[in-house]
Amino acid sequence: MRSYKNILGKVDWLVIVPYLILVFVGWINIYAAVYNEEHHSIFDITQRYGKQLMWIVLALVIAFIILLVDSQFYTSFAIPIYGVVLIALIGVLLFGVETNGARSWFKLGSFKLQPSEFAKFATSLALAKYLSALNINMKDIKTKVMAAVIIGLPAVLILLQNDTGSTLVYAAFIFVLYREGLSGNILLFGILAILVFVLTLIFGPVTIILTAIFAYIVIYGLMKYDVKITFIAVLVFSGLAYVFLHFELTLNVLYYSIVGCLFSLVVYLLTRKEMRDKSIHYLGVAIFVLTCFYIFSIDFTFNKVLKEHQRTRITVLLGEEDKLIEQIEALKIERDVDGISKEEKQIIRDDIGGKRFSLRELRQGNGWNIKQSLIAIGSGGFTGKGFLDGTQTKFNFVPEQSTDFIFCTIGEEWGFLGTFFLVCIYIALFLRILFLAERQRSIFSRVYGYAVASILFFHFLINIGMTIGLAPVIGIPLPFISYGGSSLWSFTILLFIFIKLDSERLLVLR
Repeated sequence: MRSYKNILGKVDWLVIVPYLILVFVGWINIYAAVYNEEHHSIFDITQRYGKQLMWIVLALVIAFIILLVDSQFYTSFAIPIYGVVLIALIGVLLFGVETNGARSWFKLGSFKLQPSEFAKFATSLALAKYLSALNINMKDIKTKVMAAVIIGLPAVLILLQNDTGSTLVYAAFIFVLYREGLSGNILLFGILAILVFVLTLIFGPVTIILTAIFAYIVIYGLMKYDVKITFIAVLVFSGLAYVFLHFELTLNVLYYSIVGCLFSLVVYLLTRKEMRDKSIHYLGVAIFVLTCFYIFSIDFTFNKVLKEHQRTRITVLLGEEDKLIEQIEALKIERDVDGISKEEKQIIRDDIGGKRFSLRELRQGNGWNIKQSLIAIGSGGFTGKGFLDGTQTKFNFVPEQSTDFIFCTIGEEWGFLGTFFLVCIYIALFLRILFLAERQRSIFSRVYGYAVASILFFHFLINIGMTIGLAPVIGIPLPFISYGGSSLWSFTILLFIFIKLDSERLLVLR
């Protein structure tokens, strides 16, 4: 029989202490974000800060219960827990209530529960269970497919709820798979795909295609030490690109002529007689063709597949809405979609790459959020304006300031010192989790530990990034800080299961 007389003595307090600090900081700043003079008591349960205290108490109770349960429970029931959460995700699609355009909540009286938050720790358990089984190797295609299915099922169900932000969190599991042996090339291709997507939106597909062709010419030319033909190809490319970009020729014939000529040159370089013995070059041709297809599909995906608010968030991040407004002012057009003629709309779209915008949303939506967020954080200066003295916070300039944009409150009232302290606490927590994950005796605990670190880091990075204009506004909470019972409980469960697994690591036989 295992002894539980000293449960708290077995746990790693270097993880629990940062958790408690973050929870307390979150509660205090929720109070500042939604402060009501008529309900000045921080314990008033009719206000968000009072309710958050209730969620915190219940979270601590949940954490203690998790520590009481034998760690074998989490390994034995990982798949059943995953199955129950999947059923809940399906159920919320059928019987859930819609909030802010997403059908992600079960409503129980005045309380709402979001299953997608709990799907994160359930998916982490299921993935750890699968990857810790015998004869599992990340180099096998079967293992990769099964891991993708485990991660993808809840992600797809959450996407069907119209909750894109929570869906994107599942991209964090790529770091877990990488630690377990997934090729780094997949990470590289993912980063390149994102980079090409952004550059294509900014510069247009033709410019990026020309750049890709230029890169292929140089790489494959130099690989064969054919300096002459490489030099000539670079000159031809540079001349055509200069004509195209400098004089802004817009004839479709020129587009296809340039692409056709340079593409033909690439094919020639890759299929010359002395190069036919190397299949890698044919693979290069295939990758190049797929790259061209991907680039040309971006504009269609952006305009036809993404929803209007998703397009707006991306264009706000890229600064395209400022370019649009400048052109509208230059044309002396009133800032009202209904007041712009069809011809004038087309001129604007053509000038900025054929993208579609909603001026009303740009003026009042995410662009407003980010600008006010930057003003709030910047106005805090080095030491901040002081507790409850933030003007941007007090007058509600930033929407959702107690949830998605709570970092603004910290930046305005506590300044650089406060935000620096908060970031240091998070970094200390992440590094400690990774240290604990590496010292585990079982593969299950190690995989789960990396999943915990990856999920928390993704939330931290994207949430703070969107408040300072470095990431699109996708609406995900700051772990342990943002208001909400579902997010606090799910993050607590996610973290304390790992704390429990670590506390019993010495009981695992090597």
